[in-house]
Amino acid sequence: MNRLNTLFFIIIFLAPFLLFGQNIRKETTTYAVKDGYELKMDIYTSNDIGEVKKPCLIFVFGGGFKEGSRDAKIYHDYLQYFAERKFVVISIDYRLGMKGQKPPGPLNTKPLRNAIDLAVSDLYSATNYVLDHADTWNIDTQHILISGSSAGAITVLQADYSERDNKPIADMLPEIFRYSGVISFAGGIFSTEGLPSYTQKPAPTLFFHGSADKLVPYDNTRLFKIGMFGSKSLTKRFRQEGYPYLFYSMEDIGHAVAEYPMQDFLPEIENFINDFVFDRKQWMIDIRFKDKLRQTDNSIDPSSYYN
Repeated sequence: MNRLNTLFFIIIFLAPFLLFGQNIRKETTTYAVKDGYELKMDIYTSNDIGEVKKPCLIFVFGGGFKEGSRDAKIYHDYLQYFAERKFVVISIDYRLGMKGQKPPGPLNTKPLRNAIDLAVSDLYSATNYVLDHADTWNIDTQHILISGSSAGAITVLQADYSERDNKPIADMLPEIFRYSGVISFAGGIFSTEGLPSYTQKPAPTLFFHGSADKLVPYDNTRLFKIGMFGSKSLTKRFRQEGYPYLFYSMEDIGHAVAEYPMQDFLPEIENFINDFVFDRKQWMIDIRFKDKLRQTDNSIDPSSYYN
């Protein structure tokens, strides 16, 4: 092997470590094989592991259940930020059930419902893998949070709802397990029963959503009781029932809220975790946030996105 090839090999081998700084270690493993697909997860940990159990943040990427990547560049700041703060941060693959499907709508919900079920099932499998390896990664299993962008946000909200409402799909998880927090960037819950009503108290939830979002509804899109219920609808239910939550309503912004808070609102996200998850404060907070300098594309809707 000549010097050039040797140098190239070293760069490729070290790239994941250099990308996230000297103090962050990244490893990749397969957590499940489903429908012939290897589902992988990236695990980000600080090098100074220590003996103290660490909280875990599981992240689910966005892309309309038809595209996307667990290690897309847009997520790097977010993943690194919490790994540097002594979280075990895990970004996962999941099966893309909307790939090649027609745009979802009130009369065409089956493909979307199937895609959500696949993603939630895969998140549960990833969670079980994390629980099985908690000692290896020094994870505090009482503090496993889930977070997602767009389709990933739908997945994490749906996963916590399904578990708290005793849906059959949640039988995949251990009976005594509960997620300790949920962070949603432009997400919602699909329901056939109208506005979701939780049998058990949901995890403290941080909602970010743009009021002009046409892809994942800010309020809801429904036909009778069947439809997608966005952050405005869900926080209405949380307030009615006294469930702790923090809602950043991003005024006049479209679906860009699925991404940019992961760069611009990192301290606020950390504060939510400290206050609502670690300190268990029983707050219900609605913030109407307006950035007069931010421009956004409000034209993206299911018809344009899936065609």
